[in-house]
Amino acid sequence: MIGTAGDTIVALSSGRVPSAIAVIRTSGPAATAAAAAVAGPLPEPRRASLRALRDSAGALIDRGLVVFFPGPDTATGEDIVEYQCHGSKAVVEALIAALSAQPAVRRAEPGEFTRRALTNGRIDLTQAEGLAELLDAENEVQRRSALLRAEGGLRRQVEEWRAILLAMSAEAEVAIDYADEEDGGHAFDPADRIAALLASIDLLLRAPRVERARDGVRLVVAGPPNAGKSSLVNALAGEARAIVTHIPGTTRDLIEVPLSIGGVPVTLVDTAGLRETGDTVEAIGVDLARGAIGRSDLLLWLGVGHDAPDHPRLLQIASKADLEPRGDGLRVSVVSGEGLDEVRAWIIDQALPILPSSEQPGLNAREAILVEDCRKALERAQRLGDPVMLAEELRLARASLDQVSGHSGVDSLLDALFGRFCLGK
Repeated sequence: MIGTAGDTIVALSSGRVPSAIAVIRTSGPAATAAAAAVAGPLPEPRRASLRALRDSAGALIDRGLVVFFPGPDTATGEDIVEYQCHGSKAVVEALIAALSAQPAVRRAEPGEFTRRALTNGRIDLTQAEGLAELLDAENEVQRRSALLRAEGGLRRQVEEWRAILLAMSAEAEVAIDYADEEDGGHAFDPADRIAALLASIDLLLRAPRVERARDGVRLVVAGPPNAGKSSLVNALAGEARAIVTHIPGTTRDLIEVPLSIGGVPVTLVDTAGLRETGDTVEAIGVDLARGAIGRSDLLLWLGVGHDAPDHPRLLQIASKADLEPRGDGLRVSVVSGEGLDEVRAWIIDQALPILPSSEQPGLNAREAILVEDCRKALERAQRLGDPVMLAEELRLARASLDQVSGHSGVDSLLDALFGRFCLGK
C-alpha cells in the first residue's frame, strides 16, 4: 500500500550495492530540510557540491556529492535531493537511516517515485507502463519499443485524439443549446473529423502489440525426418540444444529455444520429422509439429517444395549443402556455415514488420481494449444526427482515452503496476 502522498520519501536509486558509487534520492516537501540536517546548507540548484554526510548525533557517515532539484520541474514534480556516496551496504544503509529519521521522511515503497510523477502530471500511465517495460527489456526490439512509450510517444497520440474529441464535444453542446432556434440552430456536422480520427485510430490498432517485443516471433523449423532440422536449430542457437542423430524419429517433442538474432527476439522451435508412422509416441510428435507450424510466425522448411505447408512467411532450405550438391531452396550447411548468414538475414527481415517499431508507439493488451472501445463509440457517433446522442458517444470515447492515459478508473491497476518497480523508481 502506498503511503501518504504528502510524505517525503527516500530510497536507493542506483543499482544493487555494493558498487563503486550509490545514488540515494529524496522527494517531497521535507527533502530540503532533511538535506540541511544531514549535509548542511543546500547547494545551488542542479549543481553538485561535496559535503560531509552526518547522522543525527553528528557522526560522519561518508563524504559525497549533494544535488538539489527544486520542484515542480523534476522527475516527480516535487523537490528532490540526491546524494552520491560510496556504494557499500553500510554507507547506503546508514545514510538512508539518517534521512528517514528526519521529520516527515520515510522509506519509499516500490514504484512510489514514478507514481508521484504520474500523480503530479509529469508522466501519464502509458509512460509509466513504458518505463516498466524498459526496466524489463531483454532485447533490442523491446528496449526501443519501451523507450518510445516511456518518452511519451503514445501519450502525444492520445492527447491529440482527446483534443479533437473535446473540440467536437464543445460544438455538440453548442448545437444542443441552440437546437430550438428558428433558423435551425448551430450547424454541427463532425463526419469528416470522425472519419479522420477513425483512420488514425485504425492505424495504431493495426500496429504490433508491445507484448510482441517481449515474446518475440515464433520461428518453427520443420520438414521430413533426417532433413537436418535439429542441426540447424543448434547452429542458429550457437549451442547444442537439440539431439542430433542419423536415426529417423529422434525428435519427438517440441524443443523451444529463446534467443536473439540481430537484436530480434525469437523463439526457435525444433519439431518432429513429418511422416506417416505406426509408432504411437512419434505420431504424437508429428501432430505437435503440425500444430506448431500452424501457430508459427516464420517457418524454415527443410523439405521438397511441393510438400511445403501453405505459409505466408516461409523460407525453403536445401540443408546439408556440404553433402548434397542439389536441393530446393537456399543452400545451407551447418558444417561449413554456408547460407547461415542468409538465413539470419531473412529471419530479421521477416520478423521486423510483425514486431513493434521504434517509429510508431504500440499498444499493450489493456490499451488496445480501451482504444477499441473509443473506436466503437466513434462509429456509433457517425450514424447519429441527434446532437444529444452524438455528444454522449463523444463523451464515452473520451472516457476510454482517459483510462488509457490513467486520468480515470485505474486505481487498482496502479497498485499492481508500481508493485513491479524497484524501491528507487
